[in-house]
Order: sequence, then C-alpha cells, then structure tokens
Amino acid sequence: MKHLFSLEGEVVVLTGGSGFLGTTLTEAMVDYGATVVVADPMPFRGQPSAPERVLHLPCDVSATASIRETFRTVRDRFGRIDVLINGATYGAGYGKLGTVAAMSDEDWLKGVDGAAGTAFRCIREVIPYFEENGGGRIVNFASMYGMVSPDPRIYGDSGANNPVNYGAGKAAVIQLTKYCAAHLSDKNIRVNSVSPGPFPNPAKQPDEAFLQELSRKTMLGRTGRAEELVGPILLLASRASSFMTGANIVVDGGWTAW
Repeated sequence: MKHLFSLEGEVVVLTGGSGFLGTTLTEAMVDYGATVVVADPMPFRGQPSAPERVLHLPCDVSATASIRETFRTVRDRFGRIDVLINGATYGAGYGKLGTVAAMSDEDWLKGVDGAAGTAFRCIREVIPYFEENGGGRIVNFASMYGMVSPDPRIYGDSGANNPVNYGAGKAAVIQLTKYCAAHLSDKNIRVNSVSPGPFPNPAKQPDEAFLQELSRKTMLGRTGRAEELVGPILLLASRASSFMTGANIVVDGGWTAW
C-alpha cells in the first residue's frame, strides 16, 4: 500500500505549472516519481528534487493549435501522457468592470472561456493520447466560487473581488468534470476536479485586514498554504483514486460547509 500514491514512470502534463500553486504541485509530483511537463507561457522557476524530470513547454491554453503542439511534443519526447492537470486559467473584467451591471459581452466571454474553455480544449485534445494508453486521468481546477458566491461584504475596496464570469466559469468546470467523467468512462479515462478555497499568494499578499476577513470565513480560521493542495491533487492524479470519477474535492478550510 505504500506505493498507492506513486507516479513512478508516469508522464504528467500540468497547465499553469509555472504559477504559485502549480510550482508547488510540480515539485511534489516529481518527488512522487513523475516526469512533469509544465505547460505554461511563463518560465518555470521551481526547484524540483530531480530537475531532469521537468520539461517546460510554452503553451497557450486559449489556442487549440498551441495545445495540440504541446501534446504532440510530449508524446514524441516521452512516448505517452498518463495524467492531465488543468490548472491554467485567465480572466477579464476586474474591479468596477467585473460587476453584473458593468461587465461587457467581450469580458464575459473571455472570463468564462479562461475558466472553463481552457479545460475543455485540453480534455478534447488529450483523448487520443489516453486512448493509445488504454486510459488516463484528468484533474480539473474548479473553485469554491464555482459552488458559492463571493461574499461582497468582505471585499470592500480591496480590489480582490472575483468578477461574475469567474464563478460562472468555475461552476462550468464542475459540470464539465461530471459530463466528461460519464462520457469518457468507457475509454478508462477518469475525470475529477478539485475546488480550492482561499490560497493567497504570499508574493502578492493582500492587506492584513482583508486576510483576516478571508480567515474568518473558514472553519479553520486561516487561509490555505500551497502545499495543502498536494494531497488532494496527488490522490486524484494517482491510482489511489482508481474508483473515483466525476468527483469534486473541496479544499477550502470549511468555507463552503457552513
């Protein structure tokens, strides 16, 4: 049972792997034996224990052609893709332009696409590679704001408000996960999602008053640390979750449970 979570010899593609959470996940999956392809326009600056098992490929998840080229390169380089983690996202319409009353059609479409279209395109394009393997695993990043609304009372003039298109897009990710789980199960492709709660980036730390408001909303009385997402992602990416598909694991310190 000690090898239940092992990714030894497996190839993981992680979109958004150069970001705050993605860097920590990349390092952790390398520790568990995986070769990790960081599919991200930004360079990877992490410090994995085995850097020779990390490949950075600049991938634009808004463009199907870029996704296809990335997957072809991975297949040509390593011979297979075992796991896809859809962590990349982008948005539009922030601050005063992110409200229901002010958001433009263009920002609405871009934000929903940045949250859900990214995952859809990557799932669609990876299917042939999983079929070659006789199966595969997909982990989608949703959000607690795909389950509940942001509480506008805690944001005030912090500038950290989530725009309306973000939550709508992340709710779509949860449904996309369930749909794909049902319709790809005959190909032995398992699809699950994780919904993080408040995980503020220390490099972009909001003011202390706002952090206290975020902490107050969780049952545990604090915000999350990047390494606290490793366990749930590792579960869904590994064979430890072999009888799980269509599930959404919430990692929010209890925010959505009361």
